[in-house]
Amino acid sequence: MAFFEKHGVVGKEFFRFFSLKNYHFPLHFHLAFEMIYINSGQLYVSVDQKEYLLEKNDLVFIFTNQMHEFKTMDYSEITIILFSPELIGDFFMNFKGLILNDNVLHLEREPDLNKLNSIYSQKSFLYAVCADLVNKKSFVPVKQSPQTKALYKMLLYVEQNYSAHCTLKDVAKHLQYDYPYISKLFVQQMNITFTDYLNHYRISQACYLLKNSQQSISEVAINCGYNNLRTFHRNFREITSHAPKEYRTLD
Repeated sequence: MAFFEKHGVVGKEFFRFFSLKNYHFPLHFHLAFEMIYINSGQLYVSVDQKEYLLEKNDLVFIFTNQMHEFKTMDYSEITIILFSPELIGDFFMNFKGLILNDNVLHLEREPDLNKLNSIYSQKSFLYAVCADLVNKKSFVPVKQSPQTKALYKMLLYVEQNYSAHCTLKDVAKHLQYDYPYISKLFVQQMNITFTDYLNHYRISQACYLLKNSQQSISEVAINCGYNNLRTFHRNFREITSHAPKEYRTLD
């Protein structure tokens, strides 16, 4: 399962990549740039309500704050690349306020990301992709409706509070929105209830901790907002089709 950095990137030289197999993740956004590369299979990706069906050697480039989701079509092996805007500072500043009209590039061969072991090699790779975008794609101004802005605030609240008590009523109170309005808005915009989204988000964080920390399963559960271990195990299995202990040992 994917781990998406909190809303805001810690450090100006943040660069992380990881592989995923046969997975999907609901609509979300973050301040990091993101690239999704298709190693094999097919992946459905939606970026700001534009839909793409990606195949082997396709790459989708997602700007900061763009709403996006992805899901596997039968089978997929993908690589997620997350990085801070500062790593491509010139591109970020020159195209601030703009987004791509078409987010997809086709690469001739699979990039060897394991060789990107320095900030210079990382920047070289990233700027090469940016050069392709500038040469092959067009850019359009960012447009956000009041509903989209409200949704962004709600998702940001989840990112900041998922590890504690977090309900839609909490969101409504914090943002000073009418509860029935944001409840209806969330489902309309996300095609998922707030509770289901929160559970997906919490389990995604749990997956990251299981793979990248020495925390016990009960510690992971608590740190991801689950005070009831039985509920954590049930939700984890429903979303990943694995028990937490089993998931930790998967390649």
